[in-house]
Amino acid sequence: MEERHETEVVSIPATPRANSTPEILTPTGQRSPPRPMTTTTTTAGHAGAKSAAWMPSSFISPRFLSPIGTPMKRVLINMKGYLEEVGHLTKLNPQDAWLPITESRNGNAHYAAFHNLNAGVGFQALLLPVAFSFLGWGWGILSLTVAYCWQLYTLWVLVQLHEAVPGRRYNRYVELAQAAFGEKLGVWLALFPTVYLSAGNATALILVGGETMKLFFQIVCGPLCSSNPLTTVEWYLVFTSLCIVLSQLPNLNSIAGLSLVGAVTAITYSTMVWVLSVSQQRPPQISYQPLSLPSASASLFASLNALGIIAFAFRGHNLILEIQSTMPSTFKHPAHVPMWKGAKVAYFFIAMCLFPVAIGGYWAYGNLMPSGGMLAAIYAFHGHDIARGLLAIAFLLVVFNCLSSFQIYSMPVFDSFEASYTSRTNRPCSVWVRSGFRVFYGFISLLIGVAFPFLSSLAGLLGGLTLPVTFAYPCFMWVLLKQPPKYSFNWYFNWILGWLGIAFSVAFSIGGIWSIVTNGLKLKFFKPS
Repeated sequence: MEERHETEVVSIPATPRANSTPEILTPTGQRSPPRPMTTTTTTAGHAGAKSAAWMPSSFISPRFLSPIGTPMKRVLINMKGYLEEVGHLTKLNPQDAWLPITESRNGNAHYAAFHNLNAGVGFQALLLPVAFSFLGWGWGILSLTVAYCWQLYTLWVLVQLHEAVPGRRYNRYVELAQAAFGEKLGVWLALFPTVYLSAGNATALILVGGETMKLFFQIVCGPLCSSNPLTTVEWYLVFTSLCIVLSQLPNLNSIAGLSLVGAVTAITYSTMVWVLSVSQQRPPQISYQPLSLPSASASLFASLNALGIIAFAFRGHNLILEIQSTMPSTFKHPAHVPMWKGAKVAYFFIAMCLFPVAIGGYWAYGNLMPSGGMLAAIYAFHGHDIARGLLAIAFLLVVFNCLSSFQIYSMPVFDSFEASYTSRTNRPCSVWVRSGFRVFYGFISLLIGVAFPFLSSLAGLLGGLTLPVTFAYPCFMWVLLKQPPKYSFNWYFNWILGWLGIAFSVAFSIGGIWSIVTNGLKLKFFKPS
């Protein structure tokens, strides 16, 4: 048939001719340049070569949809990008938007560093020289180094497991334990240690903070104190009232400023404590030999109790998932990246606090270190040698750090209260209900602290009981959720670390019980000193 040369009337939009090369859409939605046209021949072989020379690179081609295909393709590309940005189809619990841990997800690496440093350094670090007095130089430094590296690895494991299952974020430690161990077993294994590490630490902070406020007042006031000073219980009440006022901040992200204050004060008072101790003359009867005990079994249990004190100094792993849940997470920008950046910075400074306090404190006081830790040693040995202003500043910094740490350790308890309320009422807590929960929790913690004022002397036992949260459970959860190849190095490494953590937990708990039985525990209920 002869080809017609007259002008062809076409409609708009025009349909591409059969021998034209369609334009291909790039991933950005822009049209690519047309492919160069090949010479049309009439032979069958050449026609077959021509048809094979071009293959459509997309199933949605504007060959038969242009120009409608262009906006449709752009819609599909934008939809794909949106699904990636919102978290690769992450299933979100609507109730999370009402709870204090997850209602704000604008955290970043800086917030992660503040929270981790505030949660990771506290009054437990001041007890490290007490452990060294039982272990000596070699075993003390070795144990502290191994514990630091071990908990740093389990920290990385928890950060990676936050989104171990595609489409799910484990926002709380108990949720991750349930996913790994099962619904019931996960609660039994993780609930008690995490509750103690939150509520128990809050109670201990009230005791330490109240007693430190009392010492601060005595140093500042001196001989000018009134004849009727506040009692210890009244100082506990003052400290608790300050904690309740600060606890009215609504969510975990909103206390980032307080965590920054807690981080700065922790670094400052830790540095001040060991510098003041090292700069003073050491007691003449100092010795660096581990404390001698009447029998080998007694020495063994004392060493286990000391190792429990070292384990108790590494706290904060029960808050790792909660801190990470405050960050946005997408397919392209997962939350574990800023979380790990912030955690690395925080734990560098934690090492700069713990190691100098342990080594400098033991160098300054040796086995004369009192059971109360560094503050008690400074007050006992150098109370009249160091300027009152420096002592007052150090004690005031401890008070500020306790106030800040109370907030971050109490946040999981606040979250549990509000989760129970919202699940029953199917609505968010009002301002008054939220405030009521926090006032109630503050005064319950005060009541427990007054009823059991000896809790701060149980560091070794409690360190053993809560050790699996930091050193054992993360290794087990990695194997159960990530499922590395059986009998591989990764598989063996995590199983061995996990069971070692359980064994150490049992041993340290036995050592803590032995220490209580041997040294005695003054069970002065409702009679704080």
